[in-house]
This record gives sequence, C-alpha cells and structure tokens, in this order.
Amino acid sequence: MSSNKGGPNPYNNGAPPKYLNDFSKALASEVRILLAEVGKLRDERRQLQFEIAELMAVKSKHGAGGEYSPDWRPPPQDPPPPPPPAASPPPEEGLTGPARPAWRVVHKPQRREKPAPKSLPAPAPVPAIEPPKPNLPAWAQWRPNPAHVPAPMPAPISPRPVTPAARPGLFGPPTPPPK
Repeated sequence: MSSNKGGPNPYNNGAPPKYLNDFSKALASEVRILLAEVGKLRDERRQLQFEIAELMAVKSKHGAGGEYSPDWRPPPQDPPPPPPPAASPPPEEGLTGPARPAWRVVHKPQRREKPAPKSLPAPAPVPAIEPPKPNLPAWAQWRPNPAHVPAPMPAPISPRPVTPAARPGLFGPPTPPPK
C-alpha cells in the first residue's frame, strides 16, 4: 500500500523513465556494433588461419622429405648397357658435367636522378588536411565538453528511502527464500 497523501505520483506511472529507455537503446546499438566488429574479426582470423594452413601444406610438400622433394631419386635398377663406342659422336667440351642451375642473380638497375629545372620556383607548402575520420562507433568519437561543470545532485525530500516496486526477474518471479 502506498503512503502518498497527494494521490498517485504523476511521474512514476509504472514505466521506466525516458532517460533509461534512451540509454538502453543507445547501449543496445553500441553492443550490436561491437558484436558485428567481433564477428568480422573472427571471420578474418579464420581466413588467416586457413591461409597459413595452406602455406604450411605447400611448404611441407616442397620441403625435405615432402611430396615434391628435389633430392628424391627412383630406386636403382640394373645399370643400362653401355652404348656402343663407335656409334656415339665425341662429347662436346661444355656439356660434360651436370647442367647449371636455372637461378640467376639479377641486380636492379640504379636509377639516374634527373636534375630539376632551375627556372621553376619551389612550390608553396600545402597546408596539412586533417584525414577524414574512419567509420567509428559513437563511443569512440565522444569527447567531454570542457565548459560543462556537473552540479551535485539535490538531496531527496523524503527522509526514508523509496523502495522500488517488486518486478519479475529475468527468468520469471524470484524464488522465495527458504523457511
């Protein structure tokens, strides 16, 4: 039972105050933005892990003992019979040893700097343009107002604290205490 003598309170009609609703909506939108960012980061991490796994698989195939190992040779079999000496032409001097490797060192050509024409004056320095703000959530762009000085809260008029009305919990009414 309410002990208010002036009748029902026009400011407390059972609904939460407007500022709480506004705060809840703003908080919910920020949580949504953050969850979207977390989901995006999770997907990027999974993509990077997949790429790393692919690179490691390629490395293991091409490394020592892998599927494409360069030092692999077929098992030795019976040696082939020597060719008849009279039928083969004499070997050339450059082709007696193994072939040279195909890797070559390529040196980058050095650039020649052209002298600047002396008739043009030096350009005026361009003023630095502030880069555009990336698409950040609202909480990351917030800055406090330096002119605002918070005032202390006025003391409550009632000498005893007001207890909030009992409301159901998140999963229904609260469990009664044990007897």
